[in-house]
Amino acid sequence: MTETRTGSPLSAGTTKGVSRRTLLKDTAAAAGVAIGSGAITGFPTIWAQNIKNVTLRQFGTGVSNLNAVADKVKEDLGFTLQMTALDSDAVAQRAVTQPKSYDIADIEYWICKKVFPAGVMQPMDVKKIKNFDKIVPIFVNGKLTPDSAVAQGTAPHTVGFVEGKDSIKFAKSATQWMTLIPTIYNADTLGIRPDLVGRPITSWTDLLDPAFKGKASILNIPSIGIMDAAMVCEAMGEVKYGDKGNMTKEEIDKTIKIMTDAKKAGQFRAFWKTFDESVNLMSSGEVIIQSMWSPAVAAVRAKGIPCVYQPLKEGYRAWGGGLGIAKHLSGLELEAAYEYINWYLSGWVGAYLNRQGYYSAVLDTAKEHMSADEWAFWMEGQPAKTDILSPEGKVMEKAGAVRDGGSFKDRMGRVACWNAVMDEDRYMVRKWNEFIAA
Repeated sequence: MTETRTGSPLSAGTTKGVSRRTLLKDTAAAAGVAIGSGAITGFPTIWAQNIKNVTLRQFGTGVSNLNAVADKVKEDLGFTLQMTALDSDAVAQRAVTQPKSYDIADIEYWICKKVFPAGVMQPMDVKKIKNFDKIVPIFVNGKLTPDSAVAQGTAPHTVGFVEGKDSIKFAKSATQWMTLIPTIYNADTLGIRPDLVGRPITSWTDLLDPAFKGKASILNIPSIGIMDAAMVCEAMGEVKYGDKGNMTKEEIDKTIKIMTDAKKAGQFRAFWKTFDESVNLMSSGEVIIQSMWSPAVAAVRAKGIPCVYQPLKEGYRAWGGGLGIAKHLSGLELEAAYEYINWYLSGWVGAYLNRQGYYSAVLDTAKEHMSADEWAFWMEGQPAKTDILSPEGKVMEKAGAVRDGGSFKDRMGRVACWNAVMDEDRYMVRKWNEFIAA
């Protein structure tokens, strides 16, 4: 999962003596369609003979860089997907500073806001995305339903499109050219140990309740952690934000001071950056309330330890990610990348992600790969009729259980903000790091 490589088998522009241009020309003629259009259901002969030589290098966070996906790509598409998992800050840095080291960037939308203007990725043609019209509208216009309000922060649709084929300027509305093809998202809240907190948890303010002194944690990724902090400060009534997704320096200062004072008072046991760190903190009981991701809560419960992903009255902080293509990719590798992205949205991966507690960008195809009971549990908030299994076949929830947060519409319909890159991003990151180091 963390393997890296320095060159692609096709980086010289040929494969087994056949030029990319000739290969693609012959392949298209044999297929009678354009490769990557999403219309191919069985690879043409030339494609099939050469695709096994392709290796696409993908990097991103451990949330979605999953070995099971790479294995299934090999099985279904015939080429190799080589994955590297990093933390969010390292992903942002590598995307910009080492653009030749990857072919596919699996990144979050707040990272996209930092990366795409650097010109290291290429816009993607939505006409080549077979299920584009089935993508959840929150990624296209910011609204889950026509009546939904657009949440604050770096909402995916604000950085999801650029003005043209060669543009690096984000478009104000949907165009033919996307920065990322959305794949995964969720609405996050606090995770708690119900056996240890000793009372109902209903608000983001509970993270700073002195009753949990030395037993609380917040995640240490500035563009995400600051939004959790803002949810806390706003719920406390201590800061009134014009737009907590794009704070002024004064608002940043007030937010960081509240968090720093809490830290100096001993409120926080730790600050985590990775999925595993959050699971270990909660499993051990060192932390009983913290910023948490849904599958991390499930991982704690899988150990037989009580853990709840707690809905809060102020709503959720949302995040989303997608697949982008490096600017240098061309020829057969580029067509393979489009084929991979179309495959990603065709249902198998969507169902895999849904079973982990995330949400897939194309719900219709994911539903086709889930049982009726799974869909009712994960997406409709219904009590499970049978035991709910993880993607690996382990029991995650017993029959009768109800998913934390209820249905998809209940959860994604109560998003208060998205992870954000602000106009004052550098200032915010510096102040956040001062808070962590205080």
